[in-house]
Amino acid sequence: MIRVLVADDQALVRTGFRLIVENAPDMEVVGEAGDGAQAAALAAELRPDVVLMDVRMPDVDGVEATRRICAGGSGRTRIVILTTFDLDEYVYAALRAGASGFLFKDTLAADLLSTVRAVVRGDAVVAPSVTRRLIDRYVGSLPPQPAPAAGTPALTEREREVLALVARGLSNTEISARIHVTEGTVKTHVSRVLAKLGLRDRVQAVVHAYESGLVHANGRTGTGR
Repeated sequence: MIRVLVADDQALVRTGFRLIVENAPDMEVVGEAGDGAQAAALAAELRPDVVLMDVRMPDVDGVEATRRICAGGSGRTRIVILTTFDLDEYVYAALRAGASGFLFKDTLAADLLSTVRAVVRGDAVVAPSVTRRLIDRYVGSLPPQPAPAAGTPALTEREREVLALVARGLSNTEISARIHVTEGTVKTHVSRVLAKLGLRDRVQAVVHAYESGLVHANGRTGTGR
């Protein structure tokens, strides 16, 4: 069973998400939180697979809660940010803090469930067009990531190519067709990129590619650092 924690300051919203999740045969809601501090505390206690996290909550918001959960050392917990805003600086900040993606609160039930399953697999859940617009708007205004620590394995030319294509929003199938390798080979390259750079998933890979200069907001491929 996929264990889900729901965090939202509105009880009615939490109830709605609970009903959707618990109607799925492979999921269960293990807890509810009314603010970010409670969400972080419950995540540390319950170790859910996925947290559905409202981005705007009183006192401790979803961004800070995400930061606390990801800093807590539980590598298995994935966080999906819930928002009513298409382009929201809070969403980008949460992705940068370690969230695995985001959904709009009015998303269809089937899409919510498929997203939960996707983040458990380590897949990206941010639509390529939305990822690109978020990056275009916010990446230039945030401080760059620190350079890789000494001894960090360098990416091969092929891995850099795959990372650049991931950052442009291409799926594994599209990357496979673009560089003429099997989809399984693409998955292997992506896994190695994540492992070498110490990244959680494809969403963080997108952020890294833009912030490191490998890909620019206008779509050009850079030289990196």
